[in-house]
Formats: sequence, structure tokens, C-alpha cells
Amino acid sequence: MNTTLRDVRSQSWTADAVPDAVALLLHGFGSNEHDLGSLGSALGLNLPWASLRAPIELDNGGAAWFSITTPGNPAAGAVEKATDAIWAWVEANVHPGTRIVPIGFSQGGLMASQLLRSRPERVLAPVVLGGFVLGAPQRGDEALRGSRPTLFWGRGSDDRVIAPAAVIRSSEYFPEHTSLIERVYPGLAHGINTPMLDDVRDFLAIEVGSPAVARA
Repeated sequence: MNTTLRDVRSQSWTADAVPDAVALLLHGFGSNEHDLGSLGSALGLNLPWASLRAPIELDNGGAAWFSITTPGNPAAGAVEKATDAIWAWVEANVHPGTRIVPIGFSQGGLMASQLLRSRPERVLAPVVLGGFVLGAPQRGDEALRGSRPTLFWGRGSDDRVIAPAAVIRSSEYFPEHTSLIERVYPGLAHGINTPMLDDVRDFLAIEVGSPAVARA
């Protein structure tokens, strides 16, 4: 596992600036740091963003945050190592006073929830797309029960990639620990569609202040 994550950054990302928040884009299994870069404009993000490459290299040129063993129930230690790798990147590249807006798809969605569960005080408006939560307790869980920050969870009604047990686990965890905004998109498999992007854009406009883009 690589301990130093590679990344692609928005043009608005500058070393000297100290923004209130930055977005982290977290790709899914087998993809790479270039996959979600288009979300910056699609979501009308009015804040700097960085798209991170997961630490485990795969044979197809893609990467993964953790190995797939039992679908929907990854080993806690592997997920926590990946979480630590993201926080190491944050500590090296983001001002301590800047909050993180994690936007993740699939495995990246789980990692977005991990950032919230590990350091809830540092995270703002997490977005989990086609993802789920880890079954093991995390150090921020009790704090989240009290603060219940807003979280967006979107998934397709026809998603056959995420194991049903993982969806059930997430359906129990999120309402108990967050002010959940949940959307299920009819006919969508394991992917992202325009209605989902519209909803995420509106969510971020409210929670982070990114201006909504006029719809046709």
C-alpha cells in the first residue's frame, strides 16, 4: 500500500490560500484520480478540490482503497489504514483550519463516511454515492450521535454491486449518527446519473455555499 497518495487538483487550489473548506473526490474500486475530476464543474463547486488516488495499485492500472474479501464487509484494519492515508495527505496539503468536504463513489463513498467517523470535527457535508459504512465502530461515532451533521447518501434502486447487508447496515447507521438526506434513484444501477448530480449540487449549495447552477 502506498503511504503517499497521488492527486489531481483544481486550478483554484493554491498553496498559500486558506479556504474555509476544500472538497476531496474519492474514486471507486479499479478507478483512479482522474475519474471524478469532472464533478467539480458538474456540481458547481465554489471551493478548491483535489481528487485522490487510492493507495492499492491494481493490475489494470486502477487503484483501490482496500481489497475486496467479503463483498460489503471489508476488513476493518484495511479500511482504517486507507483512512489514515487520506488524513496523512490532508495534514500534508491542507491548512489545519480548513474543513474537508468528502465526495466519494462506491469504495470512495465508504471512505467519505470514514473521514466523518474518524474526525467528525474536521468534516463538512459528506457525500456518499453508491457507498456504505464500515461495520466496525469508529472513534467519532459517539460524537456523531450528539452532533448529527448533515450527510447526503444517494444510490441506485438497481445497484447490484453493493451487498444488501451493507445497504441495511448503512440504513441503520446513518439515521442514528447524521441528519441524513437519502435519495434512491429508480432504474439506476451502480453509477451516477444526472438527477443524482442535481441533488448533490443542491445539497452542497445549502451546506457549503457552492452556488447552484441553473438547470435547463
